[in-house]
Amino acid sequence: MKPIPYGRQDIDDNDINAVIEVLKSDFLTQGPTVKDFEIKFAKYVGSNYAVAVNNATAGLHLSVLSLNLKPGDRVITTPITFAASANCIRYVGAEVWFADIDPETYLLDINSVKELIDSKPEGFFKGIIPVDFAGLPVNMENFKNLADKHNLWIIEDSCHAPGGYFKDSKGKKNFCGNGKFADIGVFSFHPVKHIACGEGGMLTTNSKELYDKLVLLRTHGITKENMDENHGNWYYEMIELGFNYRLTDFQSALGITQLAKNNKGVERRNQISATYKKAFEGKIKFQDLPAGTYNAHHLFIIEVLNRKELYEYLYSNNVLAQIHYIPVHTLPYYKKIGYDDANLDNAENYYSKCISLPMYPTLSDKEQEFVIEKVLMFLK
Repeated sequence: MKPIPYGRQDIDDNDINAVIEVLKSDFLTQGPTVKDFEIKFAKYVGSNYAVAVNNATAGLHLSVLSLNLKPGDRVITTPITFAASANCIRYVGAEVWFADIDPETYLLDINSVKELIDSKPEGFFKGIIPVDFAGLPVNMENFKNLADKHNLWIIEDSCHAPGGYFKDSKGKKNFCGNGKFADIGVFSFHPVKHIACGEGGMLTTNSKELYDKLVLLRTHGITKENMDENHGNWYYEMIELGFNYRLTDFQSALGITQLAKNNKGVERRNQISATYKKAFEGKIKFQDLPAGTYNAHHLFIIEVLNRKELYEYLYSNNVLAQIHYIPVHTLPYYKKIGYDDANLDNAENYYSKCISLPMYPTLSDKEQEFVIEKVLMFLK
C-alpha cells in the first residue's frame, strides 16, 4: 500500500486551468479575482462580508486588532487547537487564558469558560476565541449569550469547518463563520484543509465597521477614501499602521474552484466518518456529534491508551496518522508564561490518547478499509 496521509489537497484540471487563466491575465494580485472570491465565500457561509488574507494566522492577527485588543487585555481560548488561535492574542501583548475542553466533543467547554469568567471581576476579560475543532461546529448561540452577558467579543476560529453547521434554538441552520453570533469568523486555505490555495485565509463578518477596519489593516493601513488631501489620482493616505496580508488573484482563482466543490467534499468526508464509526462503534472512542450539528470533518480522531505505539505501528504500515494537537499551554513558549494553576485536565487527558486517522475526499474505500484493518489489528 502506498503512503496514506492524514489529509491532502484535491487539485483537478478545473483548478489548474482557473489558475492558468489568471496567470495569463493582467492581474496576478490586487485584481478582480480576489473580490470575486470574497463575494462567493460570503454567500457560501451566509455572512454579509468576507476579506481574503494570505493565511489564517494573519487573519487572526487582523481580527484581534480590529476588535481593539490591547496589551494587558485578556482573552479566553481552548488549549486544543493550533498555536495560532492563541498566538494572535500574544501578537498584541494581550494575555491568553485557557479554559478546558468538553471530553466528548473536544470543543471549548462553555461551563469551563463560565467558571473562569465568574472567578474574576466583571470586565476582566475582553473576548473569547472558540474553535470549530476537527470540523465540529461550536454552538455559537450559547457562546453569544454568555459573551453578551459579560460584554465580550467573539472570534470564531472556523479553520477546520467550512460547510459545517449547527441548528440554533429556533431550529435554523447556522453555518460556521456566518457572523450571526460571532463578531468575526476565520478560515484557512492551507492544503490539508477543505479549500486549498497553497496558503490563504478568509475573514467573515456582518459588521460594516469591522469589515472596513479589516480591509484597511490588510493593506498597510492605506486608503484612497475620505482623505484629508488629494494631490491627484495617484494619491493615497496611510491612516493606520497596517500590514501586507493580501491574498493573490491566482490563489483566489484556485479558492473559487475549490469552494465550488466543497459541499461534495464535505459529503464525502461524512461518508468516510460514517464508515469509521461503524467499524469502531463500541470498541474505540471517537468525537461525539451533538444533535442538530453537521460536522465538516477536517479530521477524524480516535482515542486509544497506547497512542504512541499505534502511531508508530500505523507509520510502519504507511498510514501517516497525525496528532491534533499538543495542548498549547504545554508548548515551551507558553510554559514560560506559566499555566500550572489552570484546570485543563480534560485537554491533557485527551492529548495522551488522541490520534487522527486519514480523512480527505479522495481517500478511497480500499485505503480506508486498510486503515481500519490496521487499527483493529493493533488493538486486538
